[in-house]
Amino acid sequence: MFGIHDLTLFIVSGLLLNIMPGPDSLLIMTRSATQGWHAGSAAALGIGAGTMIHIIAAALGLSALLATSAAAFTAVKWIGAAYIVYVGIGMLRARLRAEADDAAAAEIAVRGAAQPLAYRKIFFQGFLTNVLNPKVALFFLAFVPQFISADSASKPLAFIVLGCIFNFNGMLWCNGLAVFTAFASARLKVKPLAALWLNRVTGGLFLALGLRLALAEQH
Repeated sequence: MFGIHDLTLFIVSGLLLNIMPGPDSLLIMTRSATQGWHAGSAAALGIGAGTMIHIIAAALGLSALLATSAAAFTAVKWIGAAYIVYVGIGMLRARLRAEADDAAAAEIAVRGAAQPLAYRKIFFQGFLTNVLNPKVALFFLAFVPQFISADSASKPLAFIVLGCIFNFNGMLWCNGLAVFTAFASARLKVKPLAALWLNRVTGGLFLALGLRLALAEQH
């Protein structure tokens, strides 16, 4: 159908790729551990929305521009890297300010380590973290066409169908990860101080991932 072949292999490969840890998983786990599974799911839905942008762009041929134009790739790469670094710094700065207060104020800040972030903001964090990563666009451009027949009557439609299957499976995994992380945090009774350090570690990893993306080369 639609010129798609080896669908089972595509689904299995997609699930394995989704399970691999990355900035998306880190964001979901951090939000779930600190604010509950609703927050983690908000991040997951944002990531899914960003993935759909990449899927549609690749189906329309826009992602080919990133693969062939060094200038376009570099521009998107730096914007994406800057945003990921910005998110990482944001996670670190709020906690560092808490340490500068006196003991009583620091205790209050630790208990609110975190003040709940609006789900809308969490959604857009997930969305921008994903959509501003040119490596995701190039991934879809390289991976999905391998499962579309050369004589397919409508390659863009086949691409979108496969992309939606990949994204649906990814959302199952991401939302499952959100629920599992929130459940594990509740069972382990993650204390405010632990949540504070989880945010710090994630912020540091986001800084590293942002720098890694900034140094990424076009392939």
